[in-house]
Amino acid sequence: MTETEEISSQEKLVQAVNRLERTLASQAAFKSGEKDTDAVIEAATTLIHSNPSKIVKRWLATSSGTASEATLADVSFVAKTKLNPMANSAMGRDLLMQLSPQPEEMQTEVDTDADADAGVDAAEEVQPKYVKAASREVESYLLSLAIRLLWRQNEAAKALDLSKKALQITTLHMEEASRNTYGVGKANGLYPLLARLYRYQSLVAEVCSPGFHLEQAQRGELVNAHRMAVIRRDVDTQATLLNIMLKDLLNANQVEQAQKLLANSSIPETASNNQLCRHLYYSGRIQALRLEYTSAFSNLSQCLRKAPTNTGIGFRIAVQRLLIVVQLLMGEIPERSIFFSEGMQGELAPYLKITQAVRRGDLAVFHETVKLFTDRLKSDGTYTLISRLAHSVVKAGLRRLNTSYSRISLEDIAHRLGLANATSAEFVVSKAVRDGVIDATIYHEEGYVQSHDLVDVYATTEPMEAFHRRIAYCLTTHNDAVRSMRYPPDEYKRQLEASRGMRGKKDDKTDEEKAQELEDELDDDY
Repeated sequence: MTETEEISSQEKLVQAVNRLERTLASQAAFKSGEKDTDAVIEAATTLIHSNPSKIVKRWLATSSGTASEATLADVSFVAKTKLNPMANSAMGRDLLMQLSPQPEEMQTEVDTDADADAGVDAAEEVQPKYVKAASREVESYLLSLAIRLLWRQNEAAKALDLSKKALQITTLHMEEASRNTYGVGKANGLYPLLARLYRYQSLVAEVCSPGFHLEQAQRGELVNAHRMAVIRRDVDTQATLLNIMLKDLLNANQVEQAQKLLANSSIPETASNNQLCRHLYYSGRIQALRLEYTSAFSNLSQCLRKAPTNTGIGFRIAVQRLLIVVQLLMGEIPERSIFFSEGMQGELAPYLKITQAVRRGDLAVFHETVKLFTDRLKSDGTYTLISRLAHSVVKAGLRRLNTSYSRISLEDIAHRLGLANATSAEFVVSKAVRDGVIDATIYHEEGYVQSHDLVDVYATTEPMEAFHRRIAYCLTTHNDAVRSMRYPPDEYKRQLEASRGMRGKKDDKTDEEKAQELEDELDDDY
């Protein structure tokens, strides 16, 4: 990276930090200085009535491009020039400045007056303009950005150590804010950043040791953190920690514990779309392992529908793989177009071979295919589920034989399905008849199977079940759309006032009502 690009990325990062500072507090308080009590109170009032959590989430979304271009040197530079070494952000500032050595020619960014006197001493040092209202948010954001950069540079051990320290610093800020009785120190703006730190710590720990799962004490810490997030109504941290705990239990193969956690907890309705998709994926995976294939298929289909289409190709591939296996376990054959989706052909090639083997009903070909891709299936985490497909292969083969032959011997069935002998074939056919897979009669003494005439499918309950699935899907989509709508607040009050002719009357509202209206307007803006 050239020097010009480094300066450009530094300027973008500084501009993003300044934008957050201007958003969280009014500029008048900082122009007049801390001695002006009225200005400080005005800035504090602005901070209280501006929903900092929503502001920070919007700011993080608009600053994603800046974060992708930043380097460790940029992060250290911004920490040096924007975080006050004498304030509560000193600990994070020291950690960030140790990550990258500061070049000698790098100077502190200052806001100088265009009409400055030419006689001012050039050697005189000008104090940098540190952030005040957004100091904790900027500190946590820079720490999370440094963890991300270290993780992408394959320095997982250093990133893990920094993530632990960053979580301690952010938690300390939130505890200090909770002890503040004036309400000025509320730490709502730290909620999205705390969730991001927990997410990065989980990713880094998994990179340090693949297949890593937490110890009992560490799980207790996550449970306590989740409980505190629920108490303070921190939606972001609550959803993130719930997904982290579900993922950890799945990695440790503790499916029953994961099911208990899933049954006794719920993801917030206002959680982000990414966390909701992860929760649906983990729920579908747990239900598939517990033989609840219908629920798993519903959750995985909803997850694939809600997943972003322009990014996250790896996540969509993982969901699609599991969805294909669940469909096969339900006795359905996925559509061929799924395997040739853009960007998924290579990853879904083994599952296409397995699907073809299941569709043919050839048990020998199925076992050969599974043996060929065993390592790949184990790395994907679907080997356990695919090992259950042997019975589905046999059922598919029996359906084909039942459709092709009105009468066939048990010896031929054993030979065509790759079974050991006619006795095994008789047991398999009897179970298929009992489960309703085929409609036939077994003649034990003669050693053959007699198929019955085909029944009109419209005389069965299959069309009703298909319509029920489609209607349930449409109703779920409609309910999600209605739930996602946001109506203007107090619209009925405005209409009522307009109908009564109260628009032109004197404003005699109390301070509490004005403050509530200000908060509603700021919520609408952000």
